[in-house]
Amino acid sequence: MTGIIILIIVVLIVVYLVGIYNGLVRARNGYKNAFAQIDVQLTRRHDLIPNLVETAKGYLKHERETLEAVIQARNGAMSGLAGAKANPGDPQAMQKLSGAENMLTQTLGRLFALSESYPDLKANQNMMQLSEELASTENRIAFARQAYNDAVMTYNNRREVFPNTLIAGNFGFNAAEPLKLEDPAAKQAPQVSFT
Repeated sequence: MTGIIILIIVVLIVVYLVGIYNGLVRARNGYKNAFAQIDVQLTRRHDLIPNLVETAKGYLKHERETLEAVIQARNGAMSGLAGAKANPGDPQAMQKLSGAENMLTQTLGRLFALSESYPDLKANQNMMQLSEELASTENRIAFARQAYNDAVMTYNNRREVFPNTLIAGNFGFNAAEPLKLEDPAAKQAPQVSFT
């Protein structure tokens, strides 16, 4: 009789620990899925930029340095995104992505500020459409980033509470890093008005 009671207690403890483990796996998969949504929007943003630069090239012939800075920032952001996609939540990858995206936002802001000096460029239909698509994408990125950061917070909270922390530490559930934008100006979509 005592053996059966001990067996039942052991089975209940195992079931409880399996439940904790499965909850941690679901939370980790949740933030990885949320990052996939950021990936979609950042890729869309990165794909719009070459078209924007090509449209602006004809008008900004004397501003080659700005156009090259935008392309370099885009390439850096794509590299940061590739690193973060390989390991969403990794602190170093997320910091690199944050920095690269901040740089891209700043160079795009300079491009849009510069284009204000070129009325023909402001009136270009293609430029207006691309600018509108980019502004829309910036909003989508903000929503996706918020969903990701919420999922990371849920995961981190779940892995840090007792007794989950015992399971998390032993099975490689490392802390995940939210996607932060350090520059307050980078938290806002670029102001685009080509009307």
